[in-house]
Amino acid sequence: MKLTIAKLKSLVSGQQHSVLSAASLIMIMIVASRLLGLIRQRVLAHYFVSSDLSLFFAAFRLPDTVFEVLVFGTFASAFIPIFTKTLKSSKFKAWQTAGIIANWGGIFFLILASLVVIFAHPLYRVITPGFTFSDQTRIADLARVLFIAQGFFVISYVLTAVLESSKRFFVPALAPLFYNLGIIITTIIFSKQLGLFAPVIGVLIGSALHFLIQLPLAIKLGFKFSKSLKITPEVRRIAKLSIPRIIEVSFLQVAKFVELTLASLISAPAYTYFTFGNTVQLLPVGLFGTSIAKAALPTLARQADDLPAFKKTLFETLNQIVFLMTPIVAFLMVARIPIVRLIFGTDIFTWDSTVETSLVISAFAIGIFSQAANSILARAFYAMHDTKTPVKISVVILIFNIILDYLLVIIYKFPVWGLAFAFSLSAIIQSVILFVVITKRIHDGAKTLLYLPILKSLFSGFVSGGVMFFILKFFDKSVWVKKLSFIANVDLPFEKFVLDTRYAGNLLALTIIVGLIGCLIYVFILKILKSTELETFVNLFKRMLQGQKFTTEVERLD
Repeated sequence: MKLTIAKLKSLVSGQQHSVLSAASLIMIMIVASRLLGLIRQRVLAHYFVSSDLSLFFAAFRLPDTVFEVLVFGTFASAFIPIFTKTLKSSKFKAWQTAGIIANWGGIFFLILASLVVIFAHPLYRVITPGFTFSDQTRIADLARVLFIAQGFFVISYVLTAVLESSKRFFVPALAPLFYNLGIIITTIIFSKQLGLFAPVIGVLIGSALHFLIQLPLAIKLGFKFSKSLKITPEVRRIAKLSIPRIIEVSFLQVAKFVELTLASLISAPAYTYFTFGNTVQLLPVGLFGTSIAKAALPTLARQADDLPAFKKTLFETLNQIVFLMTPIVAFLMVARIPIVRLIFGTDIFTWDSTVETSLVISAFAIGIFSQAANSILARAFYAMHDTKTPVKISVVILIFNIILDYLLVIIYKFPVWGLAFAFSLSAIIQSVILFVVITKRIHDGAKTLLYLPILKSLFSGFVSGGVMFFILKFFDKSVWVKKLSFIANVDLPFEKFVLDTRYAGNLLALTIIVGLIGCLIYVFILKILKSTELETFVNLFKRMLQGQKFTTEVERLD
């Protein structure tokens, strides 16, 4: 028992020193958080119709914008590097800087939040022109409460930054779980009495928990609140480094506003379909994009002066990302209908809603691997002390994305999946540009050896996707009954071998079987093609089974 408690304390407050241990922990917690996020969306779909949920999701737009510009525009690119560097030379200055940044963040948030709260209704009338006046009023009322929650997040992410800078990844990764639990529990208990305000109160409770769960460890390490607003050299450097990232995040928020505006013009529930589809695609993006990029950035930064090691780490990481993401992309595109039915299939989530959401997922799936690749490619530039190049590329791509959104929805009258397709196409173009620029800078152009592993993974994914599509259709009773697809004229006693997918158990079984077979086909083809990434993954798995410590080249350099 004492040993268990000691291990638990070590996990909560101990450091994760290596890239592998940090990435593994981040991956596990991201999976848990994303799965809980899917459960949250399932609960929302159970208690509210899609048109009402669109109002709830739309209400987040203004609060999220203020939060993301302040937090994601500052901490990831500026605060963490400066705090980490300062912590090595002077703990007092480092913790003083954290307290001052928390104060300035709170002040800027209060100013912006006050302005937006006062003008919430006219602002939402502009950005949600497709909704009725009464719906816009409801959105503004919900948004005003949500701003309180964002206030907790502004301070909470200061704590997240200092904990991650101190190589304590467990508690920051645990905090989003409490956020989701707050929404889920409050919605279940109070939805009948409070309506849409139930999940909004849940957001408020969840954000408070997100803050409180991190506060004790942060204080233990040295964080303290202060009254100081002193502009120290560290604070000045953080402000200077934040400017390019703030510009990029601001453009990203403009693109998100455009998505909301255009979705409101398509139909009342369209923004719900878009949001649900985005929730599904964020699971693999967070797992293989965010976690690997977070873990690899410190190593790439240390290898910036050692070009051979830098290239090896970057290209191996990219190849592994594509290797891991490709079968997931194929599965999402093939099994989009079963996935939506299993996750969101409640009594009030209609068949039309299922189809629309599944199309959004397919459109997002096209660009999933590019989103993950962009995470590591951008950080490769950051590691080389170049923050301007990825930001410039990102801003140009965001402008292209906005123009494409307008063309597809307004000019060509695409349904809501057109917004997801525009996003994916933009992500693909961005990853190609970033890849070309970085390879010219460090490798004199993209040689065959660099993209051959990627082509192997994509080819294997295409074949496995075809096999999954055939199996999914062949063993689905509804396909035979309706004489759909390739079996329209086939005369077989299908009742003996098909599954009635009207029942959740049968649908779940068929979906799992299809996914497993698809993975086996994918691995088999890569084995034939002698994929290096597959060999690396198999060796890692063998070592884990044998209880050996797996030490990568990256870890040794750590």
